[in-house]
Amino acid sequence: MVDQGDLLADIIDDVDYFFLFSPSGSFYEKAAQLEDVDIVVVGTENDVGADTFVELPLEFDQIADRIRYGIEGALDNDLVERGDTLACTAGLFRSGTDMVARVRVEDAGHTGMYDLFTKSRAEPGVIRDVFEVAIELGRKGQKGKPVGALFVVGDAGKVMNKSRPLSYNPFEKSHVHVGDPIVNVMLKEFSRLDGAFVISDSGKIVSAYRYLEPSAEGVEIPKGLGARHMAAGAVTRDTSAVAIVLSESDGMVRAFKSGELILELDPEEY
Repeated sequence: MVDQGDLLADIIDDVDYFFLFSPSGSFYEKAAQLEDVDIVVVGTENDVGADTFVELPLEFDQIADRIRYGIEGALDNDLVERGDTLACTAGLFRSGTDMVARVRVEDAGHTGMYDLFTKSRAEPGVIRDVFEVAIELGRKGQKGKPVGALFVVGDAGKVMNKSRPLSYNPFEKSHVHVGDPIVNVMLKEFSRLDGAFVISDSGKIVSAYRYLEPSAEGVEIPKGLGARHMAAGAVTRDTSAVAIVLSESDGMVRAFKSGELILELDPEEY
């Protein structure tokens, strides 16, 4: 007869690390007593005083995003290696721990998400909100048709100085911020027109319809990507902004930072 422990043994046996996502103090104390396995705590705060900790810039809504981010952060800080096997515990339906998943580091994939959130000037929540707008646009398009869009986030003053208006700026006298559901609908509507959106570090929408003027000389992007991606690479090379691009041709969402492509996501798989 199989007991509950035997049923779950295959998930946790022979793992290299236990990743605890926002654990309670009591759960962490129990896990710390495990032998022959290292403990890594992942969360917005190191409330349990763990020796090994990966900080989340925000509490991602999706468990899969938390796990991807935690693994990328651990890789970036040389805490784990490709090929390692992890047991990840987290709270799915409540604040405590109620789930465990077995993950190989390769299976989680590398998206560039950690680098984007931790090493950017703009607030992490602002970057997340812009990504969500781009991803939803990628899934649904504009009135059922594919659409392209370019969002430049952070260092807005310098970005404005390195661009010029293509048309009247509908946000010139407004004080609206990305993340507001009504504002997000406005962004989706305006995305069908040419030019980039410029968004401040704190999420204020500074402008729409901006033509980015930095020279693309020396900017390298993958073959097949067009003018929006080249502009994104150039403006992030010359400023401290990040750029999030939705491609009209292939529907992919890409992020640029410091002149380089650092993240690529398929909205249908995100």
